[in-house]
Amino acid sequence: MSTRQPCYSKEEHARRGTEIYDQRVRAQVESGNQGRIVAIDVDSGDFELAEDSLAAASQLLVRHPDAQIWCVRIGYPAVHRFGPRTRAVQA
Repeated sequence: MSTRQPCYSKEEHARRGTEIYDQRVRAQVESGNQGRIVAIDVDSGDFELAEDSLAAASQLLVRHPDAQIWCVRIGYPAVHRFGPRTRAVQA
């Protein structure tokens, strides 16, 4: 089994993934999928939708074994959150 290597700089990978999501994928997946993950192959533009990034990426790799994957959490600014959760203070 060979190890996949990145084809693009981090900046180029992010630019391509964000552009594909905004222009081609968002309208197809956004309705009714809040919080789900979209894994996008930044070369082909193909994508998979799943409950978590591992499942989405695995499904995409079945179709595109050499995929350069960019993940987006639908309706959120980031795929993962770092740090503690803040809770609303109730009076």
